[in-house]
Amino acid sequence: MKPIDTAEQGIGQLPSRHSVLATMDRLESLLKERGITVFARIDFSGDAARSGLSLRSQQLLIFGNPKAGTPLMATAPTAGLDLPLKALVWEDADGRTHIAYNDPQYILRRHGLPAALGANLAAALPILELAAQQ
Repeated sequence: MKPIDTAEQGIGQLPSRHSVLATMDRLESLLKERGITVFARIDFSGDAARSGLSLRSQQLLIFGNPKAGTPLMATAPTAGLDLPLKALVWEDADGRTHIAYNDPQYILRRHGLPAALGANLAAALPILELAAQQ
């Protein structure tokens, strides 16, 4: 399988100092502390194991704030394809943990949204960074 250019595809990535489980727990806690709704947490590797399949640790967190997302969807209803926001946390073959997310600028371009709405999306980035590094 040919590796994709994640930046070109609008995918941001961060390394995490923590395990997948610890990173997800930290991220979920930080979001809730800031009043951001956590809609779902999906344990892909756990689901795989329950189906008799093997997958390195991998989880997805779906989160957002209606006050931030609604103006984007009111401007371009297709923005709902990328909202609420998501963070994918996984362990690579070397045991390192990573966080991936849709780049806010990519979402703006993809849906033809004005740059002024970028702040509604960018507010999540420092929280992702904090979950990965602290």
